[in-house]
Amino acid sequence: MSHDLSLAQSHAFQLARTLMVPVTLFEVDGAYGVLPSDELDDADVVVVHEFDPYQRSPAH
Repeated sequence: MSHDLSLAQSHAFQLARTLMVPVTLFEVDGAYGVLPSDELDDADVVVVHEFDPYQRSPAH
């Protein structure tokens, strides 16, 4: 978990590109976390962004 959104975004983008699976950046209790999208299920979190490794746009 990170309290820095830009750092969390950068790590999420890199994780998606490394694993080659969509990952979700989420917020819970003022901190940001990242999980592969298929593992997030119905957790009580606020989804900030989903990073798709096949999408050609930059992370920020």
